[in-house]
Amino acid sequence: MHIIAFIFGFMLCLSVVIDAFQTIILPRRPKSRFRLTRFFYLLTWRPWVALAESFQQKRVRDQLYSIFGPLSLLLLLVIWAAMLIIGFAFIYLALGTPFADSLNTAHTLISNSRACLYVSGTTLFTLGLGDVVPKTHLARAFLVLESGTGLGFVALVIGFVPILYQAFSRRETSVALLDGRAGSPPTSAELLRRHGYEGGQLALIALLIEWERWSAELLESHVSYPLLCYYRSQHDNQSWLSALVAILDTCALLITTIEGEPVRQAQLTFAMARHALIDLGHIFHLGSQEEQDKLGPDRLPQKEFFKLCEALGEMHMRLCGDPAAMKRLADIRGLYEPHAYTLCTYLRLSLPLWLAEPKKTDSWKAVADLTVSNESALRATEHISASAVTAHLHDEDHG
Repeated sequence: MHIIAFIFGFMLCLSVVIDAFQTIILPRRPKSRFRLTRFFYLLTWRPWVALAESFQQKRVRDQLYSIFGPLSLLLLLVIWAAMLIIGFAFIYLALGTPFADSLNTAHTLISNSRACLYVSGTTLFTLGLGDVVPKTHLARAFLVLESGTGLGFVALVIGFVPILYQAFSRRETSVALLDGRAGSPPTSAELLRRHGYEGGQLALIALLIEWERWSAELLESHVSYPLLCYYRSQHDNQSWLSALVAILDTCALLITTIEGEPVRQAQLTFAMARHALIDLGHIFHLGSQEEQDKLGPDRLPQKEFFKLCEALGEMHMRLCGDPAAMKRLADIRGLYEPHAYTLCTYLRLSLPLWLAEPKKTDSWKAVADLTVSNESALRATEHISASAVTAHLHDEDHG
């Protein structure tokens, strides 16, 4: 009986240490499917989704989804600590409860279990009350081991949380900046429209370079810490997934349909963004490629494609005259849309449209119109000033 309790307690503590190492310290995706963290999110995310979907108000659902990420982090830390306390308590129980405890006079299984849990809890959190003391050298050794484990656990938590929020902040900064460049929620057509000015191609290339790096950082941080995928943006109409897919849509259009200088950079950004999207899907084991190909509606049917081409033509974009452009676009969409759809279905996020729906009030257009008006007024003022100077010089010559 004591041997079974010792083995169970040791395996419980070892599983927590290995899981914490893989979750916090290991800078790559763990290959094992049998992990505490994975089971924790499998057992908590779907019930949480069911709870959120039971509310009809979209605002309430979004609020519940935004709470899950930070709350799950706290629950995971609590579960790790509880498992360590229980594991060491089983080890102490297997050693015959070798403690001098004035409150434990009955020495029954229940009283011994309470004493072992108390000693384990106070040792893990390094309280050092001294009201219960070990009576054997082996018990002292395990107390020192548990106190060291507790110090390491606290140190990991202190270092782990800031790293998470720094990665989250870097991710959301670029997502927020995309609001002024591609609308909210972002769309590929709007992004191209807002770069349709003179010199806009250079700005578009710079933007694609920035998002190539953003995709690489997303891949590195979210594969190491998949918990970040559950963290949502501050605004309901923004999300890291919709921003990533909008960039992929833009790159797909530049590669297959639109002529111009940004094509080469679009290929590089597309490759990096698609890599990040696929690897994030693999983290959650969202199914095989065959299953993904069967999922998801057509985001760009033929009718919408013609509307998109018409809108791009109004933006003075140079479109490929090749009738096979739609086929090429459909082929390249097949490389990332199934993965995007399965990921957005799992995380309960929405994919962006290709062409933004018309809005009654468009702040960006209003600012752009004011800018045009100011430039026109400035040119008119310069023209009037030049005319006045010419007339003055002409009067002086006649004088």
